[in-house]
Amino acid sequence: MPASDPVLRTLGLRLRQLREARGLTQEQLGEKAELDQTYLSGVERGIRNPSVVVLSRLAKGLKLSLSELVEGV
Repeated sequence: MPASDPVLRTLGLRLRQLREARGLTQEQLGEKAELDQTYLSGVERGIRNPSVVVLSRLAKGLKLSLSELVEGV
């Protein structure tokens, strides 16, 4: 597994916590955000560097603003 940036790891942890708090699986969030579950898994593990467009889609899937998604990252 490639080493990931601390920011990406923090973002991934935040995303996982928000997803789990809403009772969503990776597959369910992936469907809402129109992303493949394997890509979402990579983001949560901190090995993918999502674009702003992807982050926006994830925020929308979680019913959050983009700023709420990245708060504390």
